Amino acid sequence: MTDTVTPEVRSRIMAAVKGKNTTPELRVRRALHAAGFRFRLHRKDIPGRPDLALPRYRMAVFVHGCFWHWHGCRRSRMPASNADYWRAKIERNINRDARNRAALESQGWDYAILWECELPAAAEALVAHLAQLREAAG
Repeated sequence: MTDTVTPEVRSRIMAAVKGKNTTPELRVRRALHAAGFRFRLHRKDIPGRPDLALPRYRMAVFVHGCFWHWHGCRRSRMPASNADYWRAKIERNINRDARNRAALESQGWDYAILWECELPAAAEALVAHLAQLREAAG
């Protein structure tokens, strides 16, 4: 199947895809903040530059798009056009995510991956988990 728009239009569309401050990420941030948790955004000194970092709990939070990080749900459907490119691109993303998780663990960080299709339930579960950590810390 061929693309229905010109390469220039496709380029503009793809350039508009945000990597930071996405709607799912903002939802998670609001839920954490409302529960009293404070965090840092996109810290460059933490492997994978997590969407949110909670240094007090050594917790990195990644809010993953189902397509870009290949969750396997209905939202992660391989495009019909240029399939070789997309397969390679998504495989690189998956491999990079695995390297980042290993680096986080080696540095003593815990991490949570929240998938966009599982919000807001995943955000609520994260808040509950962090609340338990806060109570355990006293």
